[in-house]
Amino acid sequence: MTTYVAIDIGGTSIKYGLIDEKEQLLEGHEMPTEAHLGGPGIMAKVKGIVESYQSRYDLAGICISSAGMVDPEKGEIFYSGPQIPNYAGTAFKRDLEAAFGTPCEIENDVNCAGLAEVMSGSAKDSALALCLTIGTGIGGCLVLDGSVFHGYSNSACEVGYMHLSDGTFQDLASTTALVHYVAKEHGEAVDQWNGLRVFREATDGNTKCIAGIERMVDYLAQGIANICYVANPEVVVLGGGIMAQEAILKPKLQDALTNYLVSSIEEKTQIAFAHHKNTAGMFGAFYHFKQQQEKRRMVE
Repeated sequence: MTTYVAIDIGGTSIKYGLIDEKEQLLEGHEMPTEAHLGGPGIMAKVKGIVESYQSRYDLAGICISSAGMVDPEKGEIFYSGPQIPNYAGTAFKRDLEAAFGTPCEIENDVNCAGLAEVMSGSAKDSALALCLTIGTGIGGCLVLDGSVFHGYSNSACEVGYMHLSDGTFQDLASTTALVHYVAKEHGEAVDQWNGLRVFREATDGNTKCIAGIERMVDYLAQGIANICYVANPEVVVLGGGIMAQEAILKPKLQDALTNYLVSSIEEKTQIAFAHHKNTAGMFGAFYHFKQQQEKRRMVE
C-alpha cells in the first residue's frame, strides 16, 4: 500500500494523518502548534510526526499545508506574520528531504483548502473556483483548471488585505470582525463572545447579534463581488468554522450579492460551502504533492 503523510500547520493546531493512493484518510490526529516557539519549534514537531510514520510505513511523500506565504517551487516559507515568529525562511522541502530521504512538497493552507474543494469537494470539476476561508482573517485562493493560480510572486489572492470603503476585507467581514462588533455593541469584553454564541443568540432574537451578522454578510458580499468582477469564477466556495452556519448565511449572502453584482454575473456565479472542513488542508497538501511531483518529473 502506497501511503503519504499529510500535515496541515495552522497558527493554533497542527493536523496530520496518513493518506493512501486511493485518496482515503487512513487516520487523523491533532496537536497544538505552540506557535510562540517559532519556525524551529514547528520544524521539530513536523520532523517528529514524519519520524513516527516512517518507522511504521514506507512513505511515498511528505505533503505539507501551512499558514504563511509559501514558495511552492523552493518548498519554503517566504513570509509570515508575527503570530509565528522566525517562520520566514523555514525550508521544509530541503530539510525534510535531507533528513528522511522522502520527497516533500509544501503549499499555503488556503491554497490547499481550495485545491481540495476543486479536486474532490464542493467545486469538483469546476473550470474556475474562488475559495475563501473566513476565520481570524480572510484567506483566498483561485483554482484555474485544477491548478492554483499563484500570481507573479506567489502572492495572488491575498484578498484579506483588499480595501473596501470602510477598511480592509478581513477587518470588516471576518469572524473576528463579527465578534468584535457584537461585543462592542453589548459593552462586553471580546473574550465573552465567539461566532457560535453570536449565531445562537441571533436565533433567539438578539437584535444586536442579528445586526452584526447582517453587517458581516454585507461586507462579505462586497468583497466577493469585487473579486467576481475581476476573475468571474464559476463557483465561490466558503470555508472556515463560521460557515457551518450555512442555513442562515447562504440565503442572506445570495440576497446581498444581488446588490453588488450585475445580474448577468450574479445569475451565473454559484455559491457553495466547503465540503472538506477540518481535513481540507491535509487533502489539499496531498493533491498539491501529486501535482508538484508530476511537474518536476516533466522538467527533468
